[in-house]
Amino acid sequence: MVNKICLLLVVICLLSGIQQASGQESPPPDTSQHNPAQWSSRDMTYRGQNYDVLDTAFIPKNRMAQQKKFMNHQYFFPAKPRSMWEVGLGFGQFNVLGDVPSLNFWQKGGYGMHLDVRKSLGYSFSLRMQYVYGIGKGLDWQTSYNYANNPAWTYAGYYPAGNAQGVKPTAIVNNYRMESHQLNLDMIVNINNIKFHRARTMITFYAFAGIGAFAYNTRVNTKDANGDPYNFVAIIGNTPQTYANRNQIRKALQAAMTSNYDSPADNTLATSPSIFGNKKLDWCPSLGLGAQYKINNRINIQIEDRFSIPSGDDLLDGKRWAESSTPILTPNSDYLNYLSVGINFNLGNKKKNVEPLYWLNPLEYAYNEMNYPRHMILPDPVLPDSDGDGVADQFDKCPGTPPGVSVDAHGCPMDTDGDGVPDYRDKQLITPTECQPVDADGVGHCPCPEGCNPAQQASCGNISSGIVNFPPNSASIGAAMQAQLATLAAQMQANPTCKVVITGAGNGNKIEQQRSWDRVNAIIQYMNERNGISRNRFIFQYGQSGNAERVTYRSAMPGEEGPSGPPAPPFPNLMQKDK
Repeated sequence: MVNKICLLLVVICLLSGIQQASGQESPPPDTSQHNPAQWSSRDMTYRGQNYDVLDTAFIPKNRMAQQKKFMNHQYFFPAKPRSMWEVGLGFGQFNVLGDVPSLNFWQKGGYGMHLDVRKSLGYSFSLRMQYVYGIGKGLDWQTSYNYANNPAWTYAGYYPAGNAQGVKPTAIVNNYRMESHQLNLDMIVNINNIKFHRARTMITFYAFAGIGAFAYNTRVNTKDANGDPYNFVAIIGNTPQTYANRNQIRKALQAAMTSNYDSPADNTLATSPSIFGNKKLDWCPSLGLGAQYKINNRINIQIEDRFSIPSGDDLLDGKRWAESSTPILTPNSDYLNYLSVGINFNLGNKKKNVEPLYWLNPLEYAYNEMNYPRHMILPDPVLPDSDGDGVADQFDKCPGTPPGVSVDAHGCPMDTDGDGVPDYRDKQLITPTECQPVDADGVGHCPCPEGCNPAQQASCGNISSGIVNFPPNSASIGAAMQAQLATLAAQMQANPTCKVVITGAGNGNKIEQQRSWDRVNAIIQYMNERNGISRNRFIFQYGQSGNAERVTYRSAMPGEEGPSGPPAPPFPNLMQKDK
């Protein structure tokens, strides 16, 4: 018994070491750069207990109503998912704990084998049905003479001390072979899967208690190969029968004895309820401890120790009566111990079934949801905006904007023509660049070129000035620009003698100069092809100072001339990839 306990502790320590060395889970994915709702299927293993809690494929029909309430925020808890079954098999050391010392596996003693099937009821409890076939063997190392009340020996022709015939007593050495079948229904409680500081574990510990049916038959080895009683005194010889010499004595006995257990341990077996070839049938409660190590989501290995308590039976080891001159029962009943190792397999469609729940941590989903919410109802964020312009104070570069004034992304009033006077105070909303600087009302003063005709200037004043804003790195005419240029085309068609100056800004470097040329050319080409305005009515200017993303247009001054066709592009090879 001591050896088995030590072995169990060593194996548990080894499993714990394996968990520390190789069972550390990988760190969760870096979610700082993307939306958790768009995690990949691999990342999803870190959310919702190795499955997606929001995926209804894992929910059986009888729990779908609860899942729908959860999805609709009408119930706080998701439904329990459908989980796999676990089936297992294994073998180990099978011992009878009784009056006769048992033989361990390495002493050519007992052994056992088992098959089981297990189903989780929840994250902590599960039910298991297990069948155990066991062979228990025992062999004492001391001779005995007081066995009159243990009939297996008297039936075999041995004479105990104080026999009625007055024959010299014959020494025996107690031994047995017990064959058993045990079917158990166990309630198992898991004690290591609910974690507060990590998502999951690779090793789990459990305890169990159960009730089962137990059928056994115990026989005793009483005769040698010739059918005669053993001379145990001669076999042991002069070796002192002490505890220190027990292994030496047992080896001598095993070498001399046959493997034929010829006599039933007690004649009462013939009158007891029997099954499986005259085996006595009885109830057998049991309890035990175990540990499992997970290799992957389908396979785990297990070590377990089961302690069984047959209901008051003291004949498992072949010895019912105490060695005395009066019929006194031995003070304790016999018990069973089965220390085993096994391998378990999880069965079920992984697209519809999660792992057995005793491998999952129910807190994992809650922690993930708190850190990266997908299903949690969150209040709208409230950020202070003192001037009510729609830009929070912490981002507002122009606090105190008057109510109703349009602002840009930085919270500053819009200034369409860039003359330094915001639109809400600008009396000339579009002031051409050459007419700036402006006065306090945003009105510019354009000089009349030498020799110009004021009357002609007034006649072309029906063509308004404007600014076309291009997206960065683009020379394409968008929908908003097309509407603006349609108005300009209508004004030019109404004033067929007037020319329009198209001026592109941007002269900070070669790229800006080439982009400025591209944008002016795109506008003139669009006006010609879409609206039928002759190129000769435009004056082509580019590479001017100002906002590099803008192109302005205005009516030409009387006598103002310039190239109507596009001049050669300044740096044609620079901007091919940016068009």
